[in-house]
Amino acid sequence: MTYTIDRYPCEESPRLGAMTLHPVAESVPRARRWFRKFITPYDPALSVDDCVLLVSELVTNAVLHGRSDNGPWVVRVEWFREGTTLRVEVHNPGLPEDVRLRCPDSDDAHGRGLLLVDAIADSWHSGPSRFGGTVVSFEMAGAWPL
Repeated sequence: MTYTIDRYPCEESPRLGAMTLHPVAESVPRARRWFRKFITPYDPALSVDDCVLLVSELVTNAVLHGRSDNGPWVVRVEWFREGTTLRVEVHNPGLPEDVRLRCPDSDDAHGRGLLLVDAIADSWHSGPSRFGGTVVSFEMAGAWPL
């Protein structure tokens, strides 16, 4: 199996859904597709395309930069509704201190993912994941009316 989807969180939880992906290139378009499919019915008042782009960038980074010395590992994506804010978290077993904004040269092929997140999201954060490793998250304010 290459992924799992948690579509039905418990009612008292702010979590809207989650997916677990293997750290392979095919997981990036899969994450985009499933996130769009499961967030759209909640009718968010924001650009779903912007959110899908940010999910794509963070999952790409997790696949490229995550690592584990303890055998197979996964990338976990979770999305939450907290008041009017949408928060998306991407977890991987990499080290939190490795996450940083880069200043790529114009001819560099990589290094712009977090710059996009920084430019589009209302805020973003990185740090230790509750699953071990690293979490990188972004928040979009005003995703739903009051």
